Amino acid sequence: MEEKIIARENEKDILNRLYLSKKPEFLAIYGRRRVGKSFLISEYFENRGIFFELIGSKDSSEETEIARFGSEISYKFYHGRQKFDIDNWEAAFISLVQAVDEKISDNDFDGKIILFFDELPWIGRPKKTGNSDTFISTLSYYWNKFFSKSKYKQVLLIVCGSAASWMINNVINDKGGLHNRVTEIIRLEPFSVSETSAYLESMNVILEKKQIIDLYMVFGGVPAYLSRIERGRSTSETINKLCFEINGFLANEFNRLFQSLFENSYNHIAAIKALSVSHKGLSRAELAPAANLNAGGLLTTVLRELEESGFIIASPPWGKKKKGTIYSIADEYIVFYLKWIEPALKLSSAKNLRNYWSQQGNSASWHAWAGYAFERICIKHIDKIKQGLNILGVLSQESVWRYAPPKTNKKDKTQGSQIDLVINRADRTINLCEIKYCDKEYEITDEVKRNLENKKRLFKEITKTKSQLFITMITPYGVKKDERYHSIVDNQLTFDCLFNP
Repeated sequence: MEEKIIARENEKDILNRLYLSKKPEFLAIYGRRRVGKSFLISEYFENRGIFFELIGSKDSSEETEIARFGSEISYKFYHGRQKFDIDNWEAAFISLVQAVDEKISDNDFDGKIILFFDELPWIGRPKKTGNSDTFISTLSYYWNKFFSKSKYKQVLLIVCGSAASWMINNVINDKGGLHNRVTEIIRLEPFSVSETSAYLESMNVILEKKQIIDLYMVFGGVPAYLSRIERGRSTSETINKLCFEINGFLANEFNRLFQSLFENSYNHIAAIKALSVSHKGLSRAELAPAANLNAGGLLTTVLRELEESGFIIASPPWGKKKKGTIYSIADEYIVFYLKWIEPALKLSSAKNLRNYWSQQGNSASWHAWAGYAFERICIKHIDKIKQGLNILGVLSQESVWRYAPPKTNKKDKTQGSQIDLVINRADRTINLCEIKYCDKEYEITDEVKRNLENKKRLFKEITKTKSQLFITMITPYGVKKDERYHSIVDNQLTFDCLFNP
């Protein structure tokens, strides 16, 4: 029942409203692979009516899917006593309408009828052409002709898919039979840090905050990955077992992830690998040649699909201008795979990687990488950062800021600079956030102090802003409050803010 669902409070509110609705409802839910879409729907609606479920599969034939459709009608509506000899989608939906009609005509039945089509992009999809128009057109016809009518007030239609771009183009923003038919949309995101902590606790895996952050750098908030974490194992042991040992669950997840979502996944992988080289992200102009992709329509499509799938994030530059948008990888597992797993597997067999992460997990290379990973986590949790600063109710625009002196002006001796996170607030105040990851209290040296002063001065000069500037430090365990701290830092946060409800 519902109690098994950790977090997902907003999503449960939506599902509850749909369940209590007195009219037909049509929900589209999409999100990254393994984020828990199917689990959310099946767990929530368990024992809450008739739950008809058809799951699409990349490798199943259309004939097999139609047969499964008929079997599901028989099992869910007739307790398996009635068989259906159907050989096309039209006949399949006629049988479904008849079964639903019989059920809603039964005076003893007053429950909900949930029609759940999971992994919709693969249902009825001819495997060579990648076209699912036959199934979608049939589904849209029977929704418009029958299930959307007031007579079917007990019907809740749910379609689900991991291929976010396909779901948006063919269902949510469809210009054909499903145009404006969806009554509710859920984009299911990975767990936040605080939700990840709650999820691990529900599994009786109790860890210190630092270890949870270290795990989040690798697995993100993807429930299917987190579910593999075992009680009694250290962070290092867990990462090594799942990512580097033979048959590790995540050792080969990368290729499966992209091949299951995109028809021409090599373009998406090329873009992702190009982005992985730069910790600070790339502009569109920088990305096109790095990925060897045409800067026109193809790159636009690839970037849109990666962003809709939650794999990359587009950060607006200072001033809200579209030009100069910085693209960076948002998915923690993808970053970790390309930095650590793929190179390790290329250099050595899985048998020789048994203790790999225990050796690498405390290296200088890891510490440098972890700093960038922590930056990404903080930027993704901007609402927690604002809550920690007590400015959650203040309108703001968040961005990255990069400055490189023009190459044409050889007389300009100004050094380039970048600020990890800029929070431009409506109260004419700007937080310039410096994010540092370390194992102890962070200490501001003379060099760090000069660097912060230079960033603040350069930001003010280049942007010509009149707003009040505050230097904000974000670290795991806080900053040592000595003379240097008080001379340059205006406020600070620890990673405790990421764990706030």
